[in-house]
Amino acid sequence: MEEGKPSYFNLGEFRFESGEKLRDVRVEYKTIGEPSLNDEGEIDNAVVYIHGWSGDFSSVKRIADLTAPGGALDGFFVISMSSLGSPGSASPSTTSLGDEFPAYTVLDMVNFQRQFLNEKFGIKRVRGVIGTSMGGFQALQWAAEYPHEMEFLMPLVTSWRTRGVNYALFSYMNHLIESDPDFAAGRKPRRALSLSSMLMYLYGLSREYYSGLENPELESAMRDMGSEGELMDPHDVLWRNRAAMNHDLDDKLSRIRARTLIFGVNQDQYFPPELDTIPMAELIHGSELILFDSECGHLGVNEIGKYGELIASFIKGDSE
Repeated sequence: MEEGKPSYFNLGEFRFESGEKLRDVRVEYKTIGEPSLNDEGEIDNAVVYIHGWSGDFSSVKRIADLTAPGGALDGFFVISMSSLGSPGSASPSTTSLGDEFPAYTVLDMVNFQRQFLNEKFGIKRVRGVIGTSMGGFQALQWAAEYPHEMEFLMPLVTSWRTRGVNYALFSYMNHLIESDPDFAAGRKPRRALSLSSMLMYLYGLSREYYSGLENPELESAMRDMGSEGELMDPHDVLWRNRAAMNHDLDDKLSRIRARTLIFGVNQDQYFPPELDTIPMAELIHGSELILFDSECGHLGVNEIGKYGELIASFIKGDSE
């Protein structure tokens, strides 16, 4: 695969939890490394990386230090897909179905990836799953619903449920879009998308980071994020937010059997450790938790490469 370029594969048919079906369902993906085969001819070194809310297949760059030569994932076959509902893979915008695209759940997003792995590579079990933010929702759901399909699990800056401010943010974004006169008239609600993006930006980094900016700098950054937000498709946003708002594994975390290493950032405004990663670690039997400081807050996940040796030991099972 050309560096930085995605590949594409079409699932013959995908069935949603609701019972609705789509045919010729596109999956956008990227792989890093080479597959190795066991005695049965099956790929036995696959690791799946799952991106967050606004990401895609290329978000695997967040763990570039781990996939680089000599990194903790060197020697593994790393697969990164654009999730169900995200542009690039099947979504309201890329299928041109718009509001006729089936409503989907986090479990649908998981099954989309599982079906792709099986149809494209014949993979039914992976070595591990790593998920960032909303990708962590999927990684946790995968481990809980299909506990014997992975050896290790790494949820990064995420939670087992959507509550409080996160729920309110998703709901507010949807209200902004749905109440926009342009959206009601069948036009793109650029103002609502811009305001939504500005709002989310204010939670992506730490409060300390924002306090360190001069007011004109903050205004400029917000305008830039607003301009980027206008590029989003409203139905993609609405459908993805609804899936996130219904994320709740309260009664399923106890099913997880994979060795689990959780990462949280102390300054994360989306997932404050005391509300999310710390209680989650207590709920997943035998899990390990790493907390660290970063002025980048939620985006401090990009710094986990500094824990490369610890992650390598965890993957090998040396921490047992």
